[in-house]
Amino acid sequence: MIVIPIAKNTFKECVRDKVLYNLVIFGVLIIASSLVLSSITIGEVKQIIVNLGLSTLSVFGTLIAIFIGIQLVFKEIDKKTIYSLLAKPVARHEFILGKYFGLTLTLLVNILVMLLGIYISIFYLRHSFQLADLQILLAAMLILIELMLVIAIALFFSTFSTPVFSALFAFCLYVIGHFSSDIRQYGLSSDSFAIKILSGCLYYLLPNFQNFEIISQTAHGQFLATRLYLLSVLYGLVYSAGLVLLAILVFQRRNFK
Repeated sequence: MIVIPIAKNTFKECVRDKVLYNLVIFGVLIIASSLVLSSITIGEVKQIIVNLGLSTLSVFGTLIAIFIGIQLVFKEIDKKTIYSLLAKPVARHEFILGKYFGLTLTLLVNILVMLLGIYISIFYLRHSFQLADLQILLAAMLILIELMLVIAIALFFSTFSTPVFSALFAFCLYVIGHFSSDIRQYGLSSDSFAIKILSGCLYYLLPNFQNFEIISQTAHGQFLATRLYLLSVLYGLVYSAGLVLLAILVFQRRNFK
């Protein structure tokens, strides 16, 4: 299957990317700084570590997903390597899927490494683990689903736009997606029928990133209801699959001759 070699090659390219290394190192430094803060901060130390650690995972994972995601297709076109790739027995959908899973694998590895750092920090301070610590793993998995959605957004725009505009569109969708409920609430409270319809369409059509916001709950040791957790995972996977499918359809229509 051609998808796997493309995904492996994409993963290797990401690992060699200096920007990727800088972001990971910076994230690790932030987690390490939580240990320093814990010695001078009064209160629950674990909350600081978990909150700071998971926030770092989310923020820098998003930066990686967008800034590398928008380059996945454009870089191949810019370097003219797309011609040699498509001249081989490589279907266009396999190319897109390989790029998508390659970057997803990169972010998975980064999340696992930084997640290990969080657990080491907790064990260093408390010398034991508790059942509530399992929620950190579940939150990290939900962050991965969120990042897979961000990758799908960036990849979709990269199939027909320049990196600058792709990054702009991806960031806009990401920010708007964190205010989906506010947009919906504004429409419901508005007296304008047109605004009600528009806000409703935006709420249901645009990605809702509020479904993945459980960092604060996790930091306080609160488990998300299993039903809500599974629905969030399903929502992220289905939406991501839809965007990847759209990216494939757009890419197949492009003429590289």
